[in-house]
Amino acid sequence: MVDTGGIVGQIGRIREKANALIERELKDRKIKGIVPAHGAVLSFLLRQNQPVPIRAVVESVRRVKSTVTVMIGTLEKHGYLRKFPSEADARVTYVELTPKGRRLQKDFEEISVALRNKLYGDMSQKDRERLVKQLDEIEENLSE
Repeated sequence: MVDTGGIVGQIGRIREKANALIERELKDRKIKGIVPAHGAVLSFLLRQNQPVPIRAVVESVRRVKSTVTVMIGTLEKHGYLRKFPSEADARVTYVELTPKGRRLQKDFEEISVALRNKLYGDMSQKDRERLVKQLDEIEENLSE
């Protein structure tokens, strides 16, 4: 019988190992100012063709606004994105990748593939889908 009581610790260890792989890849590629936590923000912005409100980034990455604001500030400081106020509504701030940020696309995709390959190993597509659905259920349970 499998011990199911230590799942939070197990998820934490998986995250640590995944982050270590990402950090090695970033270091090997001499990419500075980016940490694994920035991945969701970058992934979202790399899919955008125009500036987006910070609120859209927050909704996409499903993290609290203050966390996303700090990430955006760090990415801006390192020149990967820029933020600017809306001309129509002073309460809205937009963000977009800079050319330096756009140049991350190839590295980002290659690191993502390397991570997924290592993460899933030879797990079947059916098992991958089942795992993701189960993790979605766990996340939803904790959201209530």
